[in-house]
Amino acid sequence: MPYIERRGRSVRVRWDTGRVDPDTGKKIYDSLSSTDWSEDEAYDYGLDREADVRNDRYISRRDGSILMRDYCRTWPDTLDVGHLRLHNVRSFIRLYIEPRWGDVPVGDIKPSQYRLWEKELKARPNVGTRYAGEILLVFSMMMDDAVDDGLRAASPVKRKSRRGKYKKKPREKKREMRIEDVHRLALNALAFWGLDGYVFMYTMPFTGMRPGELYALRREFCHPAWPASDPDPERREESLQRYRGDEPMPALRVEWQYQRENGTGPIKLFPPKYESYRDLVVPAFLAELLEMLLDSHEAPTVFRGIGGGSLANANFTYHYWRPIADGRESRERYERVRLGQQQTAGSRRPVPELPATGYAGKRLYLLRHGHKEWLDEDGHSRIATETRMGHEVAGVEGLYANVTTGMERAIMETLQARWMRFVAREGERLWESSPIPLPPPLMEWMKAQVKAAEEFDG
Repeated sequence: MPYIERRGRSVRVRWDTGRVDPDTGKKIYDSLSSTDWSEDEAYDYGLDREADVRNDRYISRRDGSILMRDYCRTWPDTLDVGHLRLHNVRSFIRLYIEPRWGDVPVGDIKPSQYRLWEKELKARPNVGTRYAGEILLVFSMMMDDAVDDGLRAASPVKRKSRRGKYKKKPREKKREMRIEDVHRLALNALAFWGLDGYVFMYTMPFTGMRPGELYALRREFCHPAWPASDPDPERREESLQRYRGDEPMPALRVEWQYQRENGTGPIKLFPPKYESYRDLVVPAFLAELLEMLLDSHEAPTVFRGIGGGSLANANFTYHYWRPIADGRESRERYERVRLGQQQTAGSRRPVPELPATGYAGKRLYLLRHGHKEWLDEDGHSRIATETRMGHEVAGVEGLYANVTTGMERAIMETLQARWMRFVAREGERLWESSPIPLPPPLMEWMKAQVKAAEEFDG
């Protein structure tokens, strides 16, 4: 039963928390004082707390007084997530959660306070809608765990009921991927970057690989070396039978991606996103381009940077994608002022004028999105499409489904047919619009493609 005592002008109530001190064996009591209470009101408050104890709803004032600052330091260590996700979580806590809630006890955060913070966070000019959603998701997880840890009776984040007016989520405006635009990208990349760039700009939209997977695509996992060069004996045997059997299909394997360890550390090879290891058949024309590229160098990765180094070390969007997609002025010769005099200087790496493409101002990642558009347009099964994109199909559909060799062959053939139809339409215009003369091997290959397209019936 609660115990009431007067202390000066206030009334103090003590109640049994249901706990026992392990060192002394004595019961642990909690208490609260108020100058506004009568003895009856204090007694009723104590009865309510003891009812909470009996019904396992009670949060001790001692536990609930732990500051969010202290909880923020220990909570991330309980997560079992990838290194980049953990880096992002710590960043959200350091930049947004701890500055706002660090001095507040975990048990004192009110739902109304949370809603106000949510509104203020989304209104910040430097915080986008999706980024704010990620921050709030982490905070919600923290509050759920605080409930499990006995620091709160309930989370202040209410997710079940909708409050306020409905707002439709904004979606990025996209135009369908046209192979003409991809070809323009490839020609610009050839002039700006070289043969690596030309093949890169065709590999992404015709395989759907993620940028980090392309940067880390190694020679031993790419056609024509793979699957014979696969280091796993069991997988090598299965893949040789599947892709080098009676009806061969050129293919590559997504085995790695480049990432910075903990977001800021050294660049290393990591498993692909969501551990989406997968084999990808490629159309015949792309297989020939990959073979041509690998014959031109001896680097361990398929795609090299402009100086021959790793693409993972570059700010690809800024230094590669934007000039290629947006176009830029000629850098063969340029004007400058030196020592007070106007000079005409020659560029150390002269690049002709590059015309803007259909992807000016757009993201590189849209080439991956466009690959799925093509697969859907050609009527391929959902399981074949999602598996190729590196996604898992949930539920019974994903459990029972399987990607067959017939499905893969159909994808390879429709992608090749798409290319041949384009070549048949363009003819010699394929190389006439290039900012630079094509290298002899590429020129010979392109003429052979035009000749083959004239005989193509599909």
